[in-house]
Amino acid sequence: MQSANIIDTVRIPRARSHAEKGAYAQVKPVALLAPLFHALQTRNDLDPTIVDDVLLGCSTQSGEQGSNIAKMAAMYAGWPDSVPGASISRFCCSGSDAVNTSAAHVAAGMASVMVAGGVEHLSRVPMFSDKGPWYTDKEVMRATRFMHMGLSADLIATREGYSRARLDELALQSQQRAAHASQAGHFANALIPVTDSDGEPILQADDGIRTTSMEKLSALPESFREFAPLAQKLVGFTYPGTELDCRHTAGNAPALVDGASLVLLASENACAEYGLKPRAKVRHFASASDEPVQMLTGHLRATEKLLSATGLKSEDIDLWEINESFAASVLKYQQHFAIDFDKLNVNGGAIAMGHPLGATGGILIGMLLDELEKRGLQRGLVAICGGAGVGVATLIERG
Repeated sequence: MQSANIIDTVRIPRARSHAEKGAYAQVKPVALLAPLFHALQTRNDLDPTIVDDVLLGCSTQSGEQGSNIAKMAAMYAGWPDSVPGASISRFCCSGSDAVNTSAAHVAAGMASVMVAGGVEHLSRVPMFSDKGPWYTDKEVMRATRFMHMGLSADLIATREGYSRARLDELALQSQQRAAHASQAGHFANALIPVTDSDGEPILQADDGIRTTSMEKLSALPESFREFAPLAQKLVGFTYPGTELDCRHTAGNAPALVDGASLVLLASENACAEYGLKPRAKVRHFASASDEPVQMLTGHLRATEKLLSATGLKSEDIDLWEINESFAASVLKYQQHFAIDFDKLNVNGGAIAMGHPLGATGGILIGMLLDELEKRGLQRGLVAICGGAGVGVATLIERG
């Protein structure tokens, strides 16, 4: 088998989503990706005719994100007609799944050079706008035990006994770490700006990072309390005796943002033939699913599978990037694997910078790799949970 080498990772600055006021509100989804295709080409002296496929994650594949956005984006960026493309949806895990599937193609010898990543433009294609049956068809909703993910996060906090203050403490840590990392230039290597019609960058950095405090966070109202009575019947049926208590707010949950990311992968033979320089390898990955009412624990199951398959223990992982879907899901993951917070989301996470759904997997791979290189460390793990209980984990190694 060939090694699946990570050659480069790029992303755009994340922007808070708003149909009118969002920084990217006037930019098409394919145009969020175009500068990233150009960057991979110029930064790596890449001839795009050697790319075997483009796999992109996108959670909501409708409207401007329909019509196989992976192929559309490659064509829009001016890449040759010979480059195919396919779009993947595994809810919030979509981008990670695109990277993992691309790595599998390379490792199996079915491809030599792959581009993976994802996009989500929530300003123009809002979450749930595809009107999928999971959240619109009452019969399907009952059969699949649908509950809004915010209430699932509150259920985790309730069952695990995480206080509102503990959730806010994690949120404050995320904001402080992200602010420091952004100001110190820790994200600069991967950031590629989207430009306006005058060629000027629309954003130079993620615009969701905020100066905050425990006092400000504690003053925010719980986001999902009005929906709790509707969810209580399902909670009581699934977890008898549990009374759902809402504790998540806009401050300890991730903002919805617009984003895009790309990862260039290649085999050892392709690296030698085309002069591509490996930065790390995708050593292993796993996908899994868990109970859909609590929902946001699939990445625990995926990580367990990954560690079991590789014979590694949690202490063997140098750095962890765990998507901050909600504060409670991060705390449960950290507690389950007994991870030192000095190794976990060291540059902040989605609570501070936002979660662009399909783009997040590629973003986290890049953040992790840049930090491993900066610290001279070897091994890192990315894990993301998603809707209906799904989860994905990816292990990368340097050297």
